[in-house]
Amino acid sequence: MIYLVALLVAIAVGLLVVGVGQFVVSTESSTLKKRLATVSVGQSEDRRIRERRERQERREALEGFLQAVGEKVGPDQIKRGGLREMLIHAGYRQPSAAAVFVGIRSLAAVALAGGAFLLVGLVRLDFMPSMLVVTVGLFVGWMGPLYVLRAKVRARKKEFRRTLPDALDLMVVCVEAGLGLNQALVKVGEEMERVSPDVADEFVLVSLEIRAGTPREEALRHLAERTGTQDIRALVSMLIQTDRFGTSIAEGLRVHSEELRSKRQQAAEEEAAKITVKMLIPLVIFVVPAIFIVILGPAVFHFLEFQAL
Repeated sequence: MIYLVALLVAIAVGLLVVGVGQFVVSTESSTLKKRLATVSVGQSEDRRIRERRERQERREALEGFLQAVGEKVGPDQIKRGGLREMLIHAGYRQPSAAAVFVGIRSLAAVALAGGAFLLVGLVRLDFMPSMLVVTVGLFVGWMGPLYVLRAKVRARKKEFRRTLPDALDLMVVCVEAGLGLNQALVKVGEEMERVSPDVADEFVLVSLEIRAGTPREEALRHLAERTGTQDIRALVSMLIQTDRFGTSIAEGLRVHSEELRSKRQQAAEEEAAKITVKMLIPLVIFVVPAIFIVILGPAVFHFLEFQAL
């Protein structure tokens, strides 16, 4: 009996020692894995930081080259207020944006004109067709970036008109919850980041200007100037009036949001009403001739056979 108890105690002690050893080994291995994971994560983070820094350096070098080209080619165009305003409306607020854009236009024009010249040399056209092709390439290269910029401005304004009512609804909720206008702008900017980055950036920029010491009225006017949309100009005017006269900001935002939503609905109904008119062109060009061919084709063949008899 004593030997049996001793054997059981020895087995229990052995199992306890093995369990403790396994626990220690597993703890050490998990700690080692965590340290290795931390080191690998740190290395991957360092690698991503280095890659981001290299991309930033290449982008800055390219922008510097384009800026130098633009300043040498078109100094008068850089000073034009219309170009700067269009670039700001497209979201390019850097001081060097105008020079970079002129540089892009110049290089695009030279590249397309040179490509057209090489193509003409390979095809061996006459002098007048060759000059026409090179001129067309030069014109497309010069006007293409301007067309892309205008399309970006239109797309950005459309994005503002689409998402502004939702942003105002969220601002109404923030103001009614007790936040001030500045804090509401920050909160709306954070929440709208996933929906519309452009709207979020503009709202955050307004809050940063107010924090930097710019008067609220002036910061709101800067918002209207940067976006260039009539809806935001009306919103800025409403906010300035409520700030001057001390009326309820939440009520004004709610009324303005309803107006913008009704305008968006009316615009959608207008586009839907235009569909019937726009459908006439493909119907007349593609569908009606096919219908005539299917209906009148057999009759024409029967008539030709009758004439042959």
